Amino acid sequence: MSRVFNFSAGPATLPEAVLEQARDELLDWRGVGASIVELSHRGAEFMAVAAEAEADLRRLMSIPDDYAVLFLAGGATTAQALIPLNIAAAGQRADYVVTGHWGKTSIKQARHYVDVHVAATGEAGGFHDIPSPATWDLSTDAAYVHITANETIHGVEFRDIPDVGAAPLVADFSSSIASEPLDVSKFGIIYAGAQKNLGPVGVTVVILRRDLLEREGQPRADIFDYRSHVKGESMLNTPPTWNWYLAGLVFKWMLAEGGVEEFARRNARKSTMLYDAIDGSGGYYRNDVAPAVRSRMNVPFFLHDAALDKAFLAESVAAGLIGLKGHRALGGMRASIYNAMPEAGVRALVEFMADFRNRHG
Repeated sequence: MSRVFNFSAGPATLPEAVLEQARDELLDWRGVGASIVELSHRGAEFMAVAAEAEADLRRLMSIPDDYAVLFLAGGATTAQALIPLNIAAAGQRADYVVTGHWGKTSIKQARHYVDVHVAATGEAGGFHDIPSPATWDLSTDAAYVHITANETIHGVEFRDIPDVGAAPLVADFSSSIASEPLDVSKFGIIYAGAQKNLGPVGVTVVILRRDLLEREGQPRADIFDYRSHVKGESMLNTPPTWNWYLAGLVFKWMLAEGGVEEFARRNARKSTMLYDAIDGSGGYYRNDVAPAVRSRMNVPFFLHDAALDKAFLAESVAAGLIGLKGHRALGGMRASIYNAMPEAGVRALVEFMADFRNRHG
């Protein structure tokens, strides 16, 4: 079997070593005679898997002890609704900085519970840049300030952590978590769907500063209460055990490969290689994002003639490169080059792009 290079934005490519280990352990996990997916989440076997995963993620991201780590179902979109429920009073103001599609989605989820104040938005410019923090209209009484660290669709990324004052900074890191070293202490909450950099779809990581659990929040069912999930060690109800297990394997793989420091170097090389190919194509390909905020994870690009899109996609699949079609909200192409995408995959894409240009120029 020959595996292709998968540039899908998520669910995204996973490390081959992780897939091979999961395959080998599928029928008989660690000699117990059953699959990990068949074992009780409250049994000693899976409890060990869960504890190892949390410990490895804490080590990988240097998460301080005063932060809780949750592994939950529901995706980042569910977290966008739960955060205001848990750390804001009903109708309290919350500041949002909107830098793309997912920033707008976060507002859609939160506006039922808080007074959403758009402190800044890049929409007028087509989300090609991030408004300078010096221009943000931050509230003095905001429950929190929300940003999207990396916009998966529009391809813009915060390269510096903004200073938002006393309000806790809440960030959606779904498509850039663990891609480079990060000072977790600068944030009140970090949340991320696992299906891009951390593992398979179906589990969401929430990294929550413990003092925020002291906030009363709003009336909510127990299942929506982060305090209950922390107390229950992410097992208030049956968790997505298979997804959690696979994420744990990814954490171990990343640590063995050199941790976030090594992936930061790889990601810099991969993104530079691809952007150089786009910028050096003489306009045949283009990326519209301001260079200072270009994403290292998601690279949207356009051909000079959209009539060539269909041929580009068909020929790329034939060349063993899949998942390059751009999101319907933007069109064009998009290459997602997360941690598990090897440099050889980006090199193959760059070579294909040059060959396609020569043949269809």
